[in-house]
Amino acid sequence: MIYDVVIIGAGPAGLAAGLYASRARLKTLIVEKEKAGGQIVTTAEVANYPGSIENATGPTLVNRMVEQAEEFGAEKVIDTIKEVELEGKIKVLKGEKGEYQAKTVIIATGANPRKIGCPGEEELTGRGVSYCATCDAAFFEDMEVYVVGGGDTAVEEGMYLTKFARKVTIIHRRDELRAAKSIQEKAFNNDKIEFMWETVVEEIKGDGIVESMVVRNVKTGETTEIVADEEDGPFGIFPFIGFIPATGLFEGKVELEDGYIVTDEDMKTNIPGVFAAGDVRVKSLRQVVTATADGAIAAVQAEKYINENFND
Repeated sequence: MIYDVVIIGAGPAGLAAGLYASRARLKTLIVEKEKAGGQIVTTAEVANYPGSIENATGPTLVNRMVEQAEEFGAEKVIDTIKEVELEGKIKVLKGEKGEYQAKTVIIATGANPRKIGCPGEEELTGRGVSYCATCDAAFFEDMEVYVVGGGDTAVEEGMYLTKFARKVTIIHRRDELRAAKSIQEKAFNNDKIEFMWETVVEEIKGDGIVESMVVRNVKTGETTEIVADEEDGPFGIFPFIGFIPATGLFEGKVELEDGYIVTDEDMKTNIPGVFAAGDVRVKSLRQVVTATADGAIAAVQAEKYINENFND
């Protein structure tokens, strides 16, 4: 069978693409290697997605997206794509479970936050450990938060967090920031921001929620346990040490920039009939709302491409 559209990835971008493609009566397949949702499934509450009221969580929002896409006829399969042939008129995707052919492909494989890699981080993600200040800052109103990192994103997100948190401490493994000087100046002039230099996080502790963390001075080797203020309850830990785009499969296949897929505003890559949507592409804001918009655009453009190239 040759599908009109095969979408790789079932995060918000892939699900929105599936919804729009299947609603346009295109034969649509969504291939996901694990479970639907992408990064959003780790988010306890989604307060900044338009219309996500009634205490919407990441999983509940994703479940609605999945239901919508399937309601219009999108097929979904759990498989890991291992090899892609994108140059021909018919694209071929080879997975562990099968081979899929398509007139168009939408890449929506996402990007994953780079982890600290310490004990407790995985278990307490979404329970005090967050990789998205825009998503979760409001949960730490008048509390203390710690930002891990020293680049532009870490410092900018740290400044954003000061709008909510009582105090923000930036933990950096070096003795100076890597962020642009203009950004550094703003941070140094912000009374709510403090710095913990030459320090790394060794462990995050807590019973269902972050209660303390162990940090180590890289120069002296001395370790210190930071315990949450009893009046606050928990505190927040925001690692901003980069993202890892899930594009290894596409190296040498489509144009990349710093590991992200380059597209135009219509989500077109440099390969005809191949589109990219969501966090996997070069963009300025990686949020659910921009991912779904990308997916919608990619699906509409895929339909247009099919009409121009296959309906002679």
